[in-house]
Amino acid sequence: MTLFGSSGIRRIADRHLLEIALRTGLAVGKTYRRVIVGSDTRTSGGAVKLAFASGLLGAGAEYRDGGVTPTPTLALAAGRFGAGAMITASHNPPQYNGIKLVNNDGSAFDGSQREQVETAVLGDSLSAAPWEEMRDSFIYDGAIEEHIQHIQKDFPRPLKLKVVLDCGCGATSVISPYLLRRLGCEVIALNCYPSGFFPHDVEPLEANLGDLIAATRQSGADLGIAHDGDGDRMMAVDDLGRFIPGDKLLGIFAQEMKAKEVVTTLDASMAIEELGFKVTRTRIGDIYVSEELKKSGDFGGEPSGSWVFPKSSLCPDGVYAAAKLLAIASQSKLSSLIDRIPHYPIIRGSASNAGITVAEVEKRLPALKPLSVSNIDGIRLAFNDGWLLVRPSGTEPKIRLTAEARSKEQARKLYDAALQIVEKCRSASRERS
Repeated sequence: MTLFGSSGIRRIADRHLLEIALRTGLAVGKTYRRVIVGSDTRTSGGAVKLAFASGLLGAGAEYRDGGVTPTPTLALAAGRFGAGAMITASHNPPQYNGIKLVNNDGSAFDGSQREQVETAVLGDSLSAAPWEEMRDSFIYDGAIEEHIQHIQKDFPRPLKLKVVLDCGCGATSVISPYLLRRLGCEVIALNCYPSGFFPHDVEPLEANLGDLIAATRQSGADLGIAHDGDGDRMMAVDDLGRFIPGDKLLGIFAQEMKAKEVVTTLDASMAIEELGFKVTRTRIGDIYVSEELKKSGDFGGEPSGSWVFPKSSLCPDGVYAAAKLLAIASQSKLSSLIDRIPHYPIIRGSASNAGITVAEVEKRLPALKPLSVSNIDGIRLAFNDGWLLVRPSGTEPKIRLTAEARSKEQARKLYDAALQIVEKCRSASRERS
């Protein structure tokens, strides 16, 4: 598919995206007759939402505007409709926007659904409904309160903690500060107001969360919480002011859930197997984790910060995850829990794919003489003391590289070997041109 990436449609917000949004609305509205639409705080959100909504209405579908909402909030509200659509580019920079389509069980559209929409959008058979079948639009203003109450019922006891919260001026600004206070927390708010001009890169990586880390240390807070632009991700800082790697959060959540089977992605640490869980690995992307959880599994997530609690929703819910982590921290210091989770050196990064294809890189990787090779998503090479994953990004024009090993030296060796192969492919491409 060329329209959808691993997490919906994402593009620079321009005329082309508006045209895609209109056509996507027409395609979705032909099949799903009642659709709720939300958006994050990006400046282009209104324009893209209205273009998509025009398509829905033009197809004769019923459209409800959910306002500014996090993706998991929208996904929960979609349970009252045939489907939902979130206007967001998640953790991408503010000049991007896009569309995430969700079913009424909270899960993202699966491969066959995306293919059906894409075929219609890229084809020439789209048409509008007759004028007498077109409907009007309405506001749906209960989504935020419904999500808060949905979460509160799972955490009835007051969580008397001090927490620093960084919403990055994204969609969780309209829910997380209020939820955490209603759960009994003292909240120190950073960037908890809606704005399409993000104060920092909203991907919740350690490198982007310097203010949160500093504020957690300086305030003596029990933990710090960070969300991405649309709230499907949550990352955290412990009581010692240390950023918690996603691989460790995966283990902490799985243990708290008393999970027997954990669903995670190919790029998650091998430590999760060593904690004793039955582990099912999928392609990278929360949509694949959710698809697998429909079949089996007690908990799922990926180390980028997407956490899926299937008893609550099949949508990754950063807001629910924040409440769950607070409940954990109310029982034990996060720092002590983190230090019990096995840790192996892991390096994650990326390289531009300009002038080369991932297929060219993949052809050269077997020269590293792995023990085994998996082609589920890109190419994953297994070695005696670690593994290497090279795959195309599903959201950006990049090649993603991940290496993990039992020593820093071996992890760096594997990662650098992959980078060298990427550069060799680039040099070969320049010579051909």
